[in-house]
Amino acid sequence: MSLAVAAKVVYASTTSTSFVLASRSLKKLADLDIGPKRAERLTQRAGEERCAERDQGVAAYRALPLVERKSTPAGVTPPDLAVVGVDGGRLQILDRSMSSASDSHTPGSGPPAEASAAGDALETADADEAVADEQHRGKHWREDKIGLLMTMASEPSATDPCPKIPEGFVDPTRILKLTRELKTKRSASGADGLQEDTTERTENAQPLAEDEPDYEPPEVKTKKMVATRQSWKAFAPMVALAAWSLGFFAAARRAFVGDGSSNNWTLWRTHFSSFEPILDFIHGLSYVFAAAMAGRTFAEGWPVYVAWIQWAWSGEVEKVIAALAARQVELGMPTKDEPETSPRTVVATALGYLQENKQRMRYAEYRKQGLPITSSHVESTVKQFNYRVKGTEKFWGEAGAEGILQLRGDELSDGDEMAAYWKRKEDRSTGQNRHRPAA
Repeated sequence: MSLAVAAKVVYASTTSTSFVLASRSLKKLADLDIGPKRAERLTQRAGEERCAERDQGVAAYRALPLVERKSTPAGVTPPDLAVVGVDGGRLQILDRSMSSASDSHTPGSGPPAEASAAGDALETADADEAVADEQHRGKHWREDKIGLLMTMASEPSATDPCPKIPEGFVDPTRILKLTRELKTKRSASGADGLQEDTTERTENAQPLAEDEPDYEPPEVKTKKMVATRQSWKAFAPMVALAAWSLGFFAAARRAFVGDGSSNNWTLWRTHFSSFEPILDFIHGLSYVFAAAMAGRTFAEGWPVYVAWIQWAWSGEVEKVIAALAARQVELGMPTKDEPETSPRTVVATALGYLQENKQRMRYAEYRKQGLPITSSHVESTVKQFNYRVKGTEKFWGEAGAEGILQLRGDELSDGDEMAAYWKRKEDRSTGQNRHRPAA
């Protein structure tokens, strides 16, 4: 089979939802009679080769002196605004024969200084993931890790360009949908009562003033994706390598956006501590909403939520924390065996969450700097990977999963990574090297 045909097969297999659909598309659109199993073998081989190239790159990056790992590669122009976000997805692994080696493998061998700075914390994250997997014993769902690196465009401002929270964040119908999607712990007031009160509040809601400024988030210019089934300890330098190759560490403005997961912020501390840490506003909102409603009817809790979320939007999270602490005194502390959905537990959980993340919730300052305040792009990226790898009837071996995640990231990234890969294969197969024209 020619490399040109192989490239079509791998592209169809990576962008379709299954190898069966890829086979049908190749037959229909390119008149190529390639069965699903053959398409799978070709794709896995390409995925293994791309993973090997990636691991070699990580090893070379980790072997660099620390000062060079935080500098800019030759020929790369640092962007004005660099943004990094990471998150976890889910897929089904049928065989666990390679899981121990995969989860413990770290590409390359970093110098002792780096290991001492990052190793313990990231190993803890991997131990937590192992516990989570053990809790799914008898099931096949496992975590994949996904990183998104974006160059963005925005204009800094001397003042907050949007001091009043947009109407969408104080729209009852939208907020209920958001918090439901995030599986926020509900208050004990009951779902039926919430729905009835919400309908009434929606009908009585005041329209947004025409002269109220709208928030305009930074514009995405380019994207690069990194994905793996390996451990957090192995994933972290993959993201760092991608950031380094794009000149992110020398960008004029740098931001790292994520939800409240400890894995995200361990990775930030160990590799991106020079980036502004930003807690996803939507996740913070879900905790504020749940706590405002805890032990209250919707009619009682809604104005409390509106006041609290405006404080959070303005970066005055300490006011929310103080109000939550007072509410906790009113309700009392939860007992050891109290349900997670009890009002006392919901308030205690929200209070702990905001206290833990308050230094990452300076949203007015972030807007002044022209930085993003949500992880929506990262979550959208996870969905793009899920489109290919996640499904109730989709089962992967570890090697196949790792390969398809790498290839999916290559195809979704800007820069045509796969075209360069096929060119390298062509050069190796013909014994030719690429020659640059003389200056």
